[in-house]
Amino acid sequence: MVSCPWQIDKRKRKVRDTPVDQETRFACDAMLGGLARWHRAAGYDATWRVGIGDHDLISQAREEGRTLLSSDTRIFQFSVIRDRVQPALFVPIGLGALEQLGHILEKLQLPLRDPRCMACGGELVELPKEQVGARVPPRTLAWLERYWECSGCRHVFWRGTHWRRIAEALRHATASGE
Repeated sequence: MVSCPWQIDKRKRKVRDTPVDQETRFACDAMLGGLARWHRAAGYDATWRVGIGDHDLISQAREEGRTLLSSDTRIFQFSVIRDRVQPALFVPIGLGALEQLGHILEKLQLPLRDPRCMACGGELVELPKEQVGARVPPRTLAWLERYWECSGCRHVFWRGTHWRRIAEALRHATASGE
């Protein structure tokens, strides 16, 4: 059985969100593809499939021990979600992907972690410069020493200007979510 991320505050009879654990993983509904990518950049394993139905999304989240994320109020009417058997969090409609990320990280009290591949969610593994030479532009290879490869799609990453913009966007998202 999946542990529930909520606790009841008996004094106020109110449900409050608390972190599931440090290995929190997410299953995003079909309308949250951008959020899934930003969760990966923030260091969290997040799945997303275009057109996934509610039943399939709930089943996937339960089988894989993921917290379900959705902006669809109908999914919160399923008994497994409503009765909090399956961890789930409503993502407010009208927020941008970074605002959604800030909201979720704040609600679940999760820190930013080492990034994952934004495309597939694979873990990034550092590689020696010598192993990436043929896969990196020569100008980049000339000025950077550290490189990472996605364990899933094998894409090579480095901390260039794009990486810095992503890191700054994540810092801003977490600051605005507080």
